[in-house]
Amino acid sequence: MNPIEVSHIVKSFGATQAVADVSFAVQRGEIFGLLGPNGAGKTTTIRLILDIFKPERGTVSILGGSMTEAKKDRIGYMPEDRGLYQDIALERCLMYLATLKGLSKVEAHKRLEDYLERFDLSAHRKKKVKELSKGMQQKAQIINTVLHHPELIIIDEPFTALDPINTQLVKDLMQELRNQGTTIIMSTHQMHQVEELCDRIVLIDEGRDVLYGNLEEIRRQYSGNAVLVRVVGTLPSLAGVETISYHNGTTKLMLMKDTSPQDVLNTLVAENVILEKFEIAIPSVSEIFIRVVEEGDR
Repeated sequence: MNPIEVSHIVKSFGATQAVADVSFAVQRGEIFGLLGPNGAGKTTTIRLILDIFKPERGTVSILGGSMTEAKKDRIGYMPEDRGLYQDIALERCLMYLATLKGLSKVEAHKRLEDYLERFDLSAHRKKKVKELSKGMQQKAQIINTVLHHPELIIIDEPFTALDPINTQLVKDLMQELRNQGTTIIMSTHQMHQVEELCDRIVLIDEGRDVLYGNLEEIRRQYSGNAVLVRVVGTLPSLAGVETISYHNGTTKLMLMKDTSPQDVLNTLVAENVILEKFEIAIPSVSEIFIRVVEEGDR
């Protein structure tokens, strides 16, 4: 059974329908992207999964059924609105929160030592949380989310306020946890991170799931009919090319419907053109995101 199964959930707040009809499943040991524009219903969906809200219709299965108090200790959740105690020392704060998740003080201290060292926070352990920079607080939030070794992690905007070095630290941690069998749901607006980390995604727009599945398969589905080429010398005139554009030394050829990439490649080879690059143009997640949302608006 999948760690999370969501089926046709619906949730309204007064006259506002936050979630209209959302269904998806998250498989064990994957990083799953929960995506959508602002106000799409992502946060409400997460709160329905965690039993913070109750759906008006539809069902949610988490770790094999309904949410229980015991299951909460098997879940790590980092909301977009952070929740560390600001007026106590970082170490004391993280130790306390770890014991709430069932860790003994001895085990919590042992694990915390490793994470503080890994995230370069050891020297700041005695500082009050409010005295830390936004990036340091973000790293502390991530430590709090994973310290009890949850089997399911739900994390909202994990890279907020992080510089490139610390972003890579978090990415490495997420990939390491996935390799150990941890299931991760990640909600973020940073599409390039989705592209690098996620195995599968669901895109929610106006409270409905509008795109769902394997990320690579989705990218190929939206690839259209275009190729990227780079040649030595001048690119010859090619039949079946609708438009040509240039970017960073690469030429993008948008092909007519009755022209295939193989046709173009055969022509270039026949013309004895020396190719440095020839590949089908696969759109980025950001491009697909914008296209799907704009199509939905129309």
